[in-house]
Amino acid sequence: MKGCSSLPPETASQLPPTDSAHRFDLLRTPMIGPFLQWRKSRMTLQALVFIVSVIMAAHAFWGPQLAPKNLGALLTWVHFRGLVVLAVLLAGNFFCMACPFMLPREIARKFFTPRWNWPRRLRNKYPAIALFVGVLFAYELFDLWGDPWWTGVLIVAYFAAALAVDAVFRRASFCKYVCPVGQFNFLGSTMSPLEVAVRDPDTCTRCSTKDCIRGRRFDVEYERPSTANADALPIIQRGCELALFQPRKVGNLDCTFCLDCVYACPHDNVGLLARLPGETLAEGRSRSGIGSLNDRSDWTVLIIVFVFGALLNAFAMTSPVYVVEQTIAQYTGLTVEWPILGMLFFAVLIVEPFVLLAAAAVCARLASKRTDTVWSIINRFTRSLVPLGFGVWLAHYGFHFFTGALTVVPVTQHAARSLVGWSVLGAPQWQLGGLPESVVYPIELGFLGLGLLGSLLVAWRLAADFAPLRTLQAFAPWACLNTVLFASACWILTQPMDMRGTFLGG
Repeated sequence: MKGCSSLPPETASQLPPTDSAHRFDLLRTPMIGPFLQWRKSRMTLQALVFIVSVIMAAHAFWGPQLAPKNLGALLTWVHFRGLVVLAVLLAGNFFCMACPFMLPREIARKFFTPRWNWPRRLRNKYPAIALFVGVLFAYELFDLWGDPWWTGVLIVAYFAAALAVDAVFRRASFCKYVCPVGQFNFLGSTMSPLEVAVRDPDTCTRCSTKDCIRGRRFDVEYERPSTANADALPIIQRGCELALFQPRKVGNLDCTFCLDCVYACPHDNVGLLARLPGETLAEGRSRSGIGSLNDRSDWTVLIIVFVFGALLNAFAMTSPVYVVEQTIAQYTGLTVEWPILGMLFFAVLIVEPFVLLAAAAVCARLASKRTDTVWSIINRFTRSLVPLGFGVWLAHYGFHFFTGALTVVPVTQHAARSLVGWSVLGAPQWQLGGLPESVVYPIELGFLGLGLLGSLLVAWRLAADFAPLRTLQAFAPWACLNTVLFASACWILTQPMDMRGTFLGG
């Protein structure tokens, strides 16, 4: 059999794409495009990030247990989170593309094949939501930001969980149903300027093999792709493991940017195309692999955790959170932290969203004179909160990243000396830090402002679809809710910050 690159194109591949002429396509840019279209590009990126992850875990266990001087803690809680949200904002879900947790799985699958399908009752986002909340809770309860050893345990546990799930279950079950980081990236990438999409829909209409979803098969005898008895042929390039059929795919939800569909398409008809950030949040039509978001309560709950979890996580790094916890302890008589923290989580992630979303939904229903149920209205309009929620994550993680961007340099220098005895990197330059808070604060406000603008635009489009004749009336309650959340985020930014995990604090 000849190499995959020598597969002769089919006739349809000669048809000029119609849509790509009007949209920027990253895969057609010099250098970056050819690299991403190289079938080993993802494994190369995964290997690089995997090496960094191994170094982080090693330093977490055997390096200094002071978080600001430990690569495991510093890179995980300062640089990794900041780079992920910035990458999502500027380009797309490229962390999932380079995810190191998938590399051991890819290697393991060369020796065995999973036999089971993911349980039907768990084919939703609730397992990932539970883990998302669990990670947020453990982060605060065990002060993971300041504990390198437990950070190392978390890194290793993540690798073990990804390998265990995908060793048993077929396709990308861990990514689609379990991984909390992946769900964060899916929602965040709705605000990305790029999406994996078809270049020319007409080419997909004429395609008979649907390789982007089924995988590309190869006729060994004739050394060419074949449609005759295709199911009996070996797959030389898998299709989308997350069940996203490209002609019916909408946006970046559930898309890991793996580019398997790009490699499988025999017509070269899938690209990384430009689009308006946030526009797909207003789409109510059915999406491949997902269905209609108007009917997916699990996505609504995930969005609620994403948005209100952003406010909670940011608030937990300010000094007033200690006042709140002390007040709870005083009124309840509790002396143990976990139930106090549990009450705070219950209030912010359940009570507050229930009250605010229900109030906005009831007002929108009355103002628009519709008869929809309150929950169906919440299901529809909660998506408008995503841009603002992502803006809060950007402001929070951006604060840590920008104020501590250069701290990785002396910590790396120190790690090279302490772990392997290398002095080639020089003496640690402990004076290196990052941008001053006076510079970072306007950047944070800019992120929040863009988030609010995005949320208002999405809410308007949703209102126009929900009540065409009373759009303003349906829009007003959700505009008020987004404004209240924006004001809350701005207030949090003005509070004294607990400079955790940086040289400015323990």
